[in-house]
Amino acid sequence: MVDTKLFRDGMSMLGSAVSVITTDGEAGQFGFTATAVTSVTDEPPTLLVCMNKNSFANPHFKKNGVLSVNVLQSHHQGVSWDFANRELNSEQRFAKHKWEVLKTGSPILEEALVSFDCEIHESHEMGSHTVFYCRVKDAKVGTDGQGLVYFNRAYHCLNEQSAAMAK
Repeated sequence: MVDTKLFRDGMSMLGSAVSVITTDGEAGQFGFTATAVTSVTDEPPTLLVCMNKNSFANPHFKKNGVLSVNVLQSHHQGVSWDFANRELNSEQRFAKHKWEVLKTGSPILEEALVSFDCEIHESHEMGSHTVFYCRVKDAKVGTDGQGLVYFNRAYHCLNEQSAAMAK
């Protein structure tokens, strides 16, 4: 087995989009910042979302059975920090930003690059995390914007110059 520190250092070099994952329902309104989100399949549209199983919000996501993946724009670093800040309660996190809802009732960030509104189809525990397989029930694509990524333990902006260089 690879050393945990070596693994974490290596994974810090895997840049990922920054998202805020939200839920609302019988268990209440909760959210957290995540980079562990990926597409699984487009038939049916399904996302994979990983969440630390020791998170205070974990049982609430399981009980609600729904979540939204809100992909952040470059100017949303504050949103990311708010939902990663353990000193803020759920009410404080949500009060600082503008939200709407789609089919499942999970909060959708109004200015997100894209929001995926999902039902949790299946979950299982893997090491320190819960892996959620989420069926996408609705989506809202926002206006053009710059993406926010986390790479090498810091935020970075995906801008038009970066996109042009990739062509």
